[in-house]
Order: sequence, then structure tokens, then C-alpha cells
Amino acid sequence: MGNRESERQESGSLFPFIRWTLTCFDALTSAQDWSLQGLALTIPDSRFPIPGIAPTLAELVALRGAAQARRPPKRGRHGISGPAPSPVRGRGMEYAESREYAQGDDARHIDWRLTARSGRMHTKLFQAERERLTLIVADTASELYFGTRVRFKSVQAARAGAVAAWAAIRDGDRVAALRGSTGEPLVPPAGGPRGALRVLDALVRWYAKPPGDDAGLPVALDRARRLLRPGSRLLVLADAGSIASVPAEAWPALAMHHEVVVLLIDDPLEREPPRLRLPFVSAGRRVEPDLAAGAQRRRWQEAFSGAAQRAAELLRARGVRVEILSADAPSQSWLPLPGSTGAARA
Repeated sequence: MGNRESERQESGSLFPFIRWTLTCFDALTSAQDWSLQGLALTIPDSRFPIPGIAPTLAELVALRGAAQARRPPKRGRHGISGPAPSPVRGRGMEYAESREYAQGDDARHIDWRLTARSGRMHTKLFQAERERLTLIVADTASELYFGTRVRFKSVQAARAGAVAAWAAIRDGDRVAALRGSTGEPLVPPAGGPRGALRVLDALVRWYAKPPGDDAGLPVALDRARRLLRPGSRLLVLADAGSIASVPAEAWPALAMHHEVVVLLIDDPLEREPPRLRLPFVSAGRRVEPDLAAGAQRRRWQEAFSGAAQRAAELLRARGVRVEILSADAPSQSWLPLPGSTGAARA
């Protein structure tokens, strides 16, 4: 009994009272690849919630301070030069007025009707857009509902989405959210704390347990493509395994017109498993892969950490910013630091 207890502690302090059912270890007796698809969890009693297994609205609301702490630099008032974001997002699509054409005006915006009536060339002016849309796309693949340190990957996804929602509100954006479902509607775009709270409520529901009608990340991104206008911001919360299901040509099309950020959520066990025999339950039987052995350890790393690196390389090659966020890392660590142009690494 003592040996089993010490082995459990050495293997990374797995959450108590959780029964793992992983189809990935069928690969030990067959030629199939390892994956975390088919993960099932049994939690004994909802009256005794275990922190880190399901997100709560209170913890997502509390992340507002983390987003505010990484506020971008303000506009200077005393003639000090330096990088600072403009409150104007660019030319909008809403017509404002027409004026006489001046040299250098874009010929595509000539007001031909007014030009014909007046006999003088006129050009159209458009209302500058001062707020943009931040759309959060939530991957709800079953591989995310699992974890070994601090919290489940699904909880980290919800927390990272909450940080993104609060950062969008901080920047004056409207925020919306959706997941891969053909039945559940979009969380509609809205600004201010009310808009953020709507998104947070959806993240709590989606990441409490795997939705029964998950249609996959490709469906979610197709919905996003049809909703977004040029200049919008798109944040994708995903498991690395879901990236392979998205057609490669979809990413450049999104990155060409939008600011796209993909957060790949991983777990320390996937990245660096303990060097010992690790017991799992698969198809009703006990399986113990020897992760101290070189061949099985390399196979594990190729299936998990290797998949994350391949997904990151694919996305970066297509103009998409990618961050790999560990389940035990600070949920705001992917946000750029004040005054920097890059992002903090998890």
C-alpha cells in the first residue's frame, strides 16, 4: 500500500477520486496511434467540488485584474514619443459624407451619383471605426477535459478565454464567443462588463463537461469566418490534436484579414511524463506503459508534445500567432507585456 501511495505522489500528484478511461493505451496492444480521445471522468459527489476540475464564474470574473495588469501603454500627453495604440481602428464601412475629390484620394471611393449631379468629382468619406470585435472560439474536444497539475486543460482554456474577454473590454472592443456546434447560437457581440460576463457564462457551461453535440473545431472556424469583418481579432482556444482536423488553407485566409491568435493548451504529463510505469484503465482493463523505457517514452512524446510542436510550426508558417499554454501556468502569461511587441511565453 505504501509503495502505491509513493508511486502516485511521484507520478505528479494526480487528482484524487478520478477514474481515467483513456483509449490511447489500446495502442500498446495494437498499431493505433496514441491519443487522449475518449477520456472519461468520474467525480464522486458534486457537493464536494475539487478545485481545477470545472471552471467557476467567480474565478473567471477574478481574472479581470490579471488582464488589467497587462494594460498596453497609454497615449502620451506631454510630447513623449513611443509606441502606443491608436483609439481609431481604421476606415469603417459606415458612410459619413461626401466632399470634393482631392489629389491622392482613393479612386475606389468616388461618389459617382453626386459627381454626375454636380459636374464636379466627389469622393465618399466613411465613419472611422473606434471599436472592433474580439471573437473567442472555444474548442470543446474531449482531450481537453483532463489534467494532472493544478487544473484541467479545459479549466485553463476557460481561464485564458476569460483573460482575453477582459483584455478586449479593456481595449474598448466588443466581445463574442462560439464553439463547434450546429445548434447553439453565437454569444452575441457586446461591449463593457455585460459583454464580458455573457462570454464568461458561456465558457463556464462549455468547459464544465464535454458537450454532447461537439461538431469539432473546423465547424467553429467556419462559423467564425462568416461572422468576422476585416480587422477583427480572433482568439482560438484549442487542443493541439484539433489543429490537424482543420484544413491548412483555412488559416492563411483568416490571418490575411484578421488578427489571429491560437492558444494550444497542454498538460505537464503530456509534455514530460514521469520516468516510471504509469497505470491507466483502458477498455475496462489495467494498462501500465513503462515510460522509463526509451522506446515507449519516445512514442509518448511524439504523440503528445510532438503534436503540439508540429501544430505550432504549421500555424506560424501560415501567419498565425501561436502560444502553448500549460495547464499549470498563469492564465494571463500569453498576453503581451506592457511596452512589448511579443507575447510572454508560458
